[in-house]
Amino acid sequence: MQRQRLGQLFEVSRYSLGGGGIGQVWGSTSQREAVKTVNAAYEAGINLFDMAPLYGNGEAEKVMGLAFPDGYPDDVFLTTKCMLGAAHGTDVEGILSTSLQQSLLLLRRDYVDLFILHGYVVPDNWQTNLPEALLSKIAVTFATFNDYVIPAFEKLKQSGRIRAWGVTAASTQVTNLDIINAQRRPDVVQCVTNVLDSAGSMTIAAEQPDPRAVIQQARHRSVGVMGVRAVAAGSLTSGFDRSVAADSREQLDFDRAAPFRSIAAEMGISPAQLAHQYALSMPGVETVVLGVKNREELAECLAAEVAPDLDTSLVARIDAAVRD
Repeated sequence: MQRQRLGQLFEVSRYSLGGGGIGQVWGSTSQREAVKTVNAAYEAGINLFDMAPLYGNGEAEKVMGLAFPDGYPDDVFLTTKCMLGAAHGTDVEGILSTSLQQSLLLLRRDYVDLFILHGYVVPDNWQTNLPEALLSKIAVTFATFNDYVIPAFEKLKQSGRIRAWGVTAASTQVTNLDIINAQRRPDVVQCVTNVLDSAGSMTIAAEQPDPRAVIQQARHRSVGVMGVRAVAAGSLTSGFDRSVAADSREQLDFDRAAPFRSIAAEMGISPAQLAHQYALSMPGVETVVLGVKNREELAECLAAEVAPDLDTSLVARIDAAVRD
């Protein structure tokens, strides 16, 4: 599998294996199958594994530890995350440190290569229709991020418990760009990477999302880009493998993607394979995070990776189909 540098960090495979699938966020699987999926991913050339405590309440991290019982190969890189929410500034360092330590125990490692802020950074005094109870769980203010989160991340780097840090760039566009353009910018951002430009149920802002502008600015600033939601939480597949509400963003995206599925059928491939080929073709994305939960789904993604990149005329046709 091809590899390229993630920002200014290390060489990573075009695919990363995400923890959502093996942590059973995207449908059920067995722990045994999840472990075998991790091993198969590594054997196929994947060397970056993107974990988080929220993926199955620690299950994804546990699977990683079980997959490499004799220790990790030198070329394996690990991420994990922490959801801070509306933590008081003075509590931030302790929360991050405690969460990281719990993750390290499950991962069976004494450091991670990348520690990512899970959730969102939102503008100070942001006016939104989101319930306050929800916002307090998933978002930190820009001031808290600058004054407390960044110093805590940097302290963890100095301690050797993390090598780098990052954020999820799925907030308001101005905040996403301000984070990337700041003097103390992240090493990596995770950014939505799909034909619909949709974060689905991750969306928190009313504005029209523009993740491609975020990706290009990150590239300009030498910030690494990990593409997420390549299949738009299942909306770019043949059908959901879990129950989805009729009025959910995922179902609306699925309906919108009907022409996309028609193009995939015309090409003789699955919509999921085409979605991954599309994500891999997007400029500025250094690795695409897979949400697979078993070896069968992994094999489908691997087929997309070895296929030729989509030519510009086909990309233009796909874009036009989902925007008409």
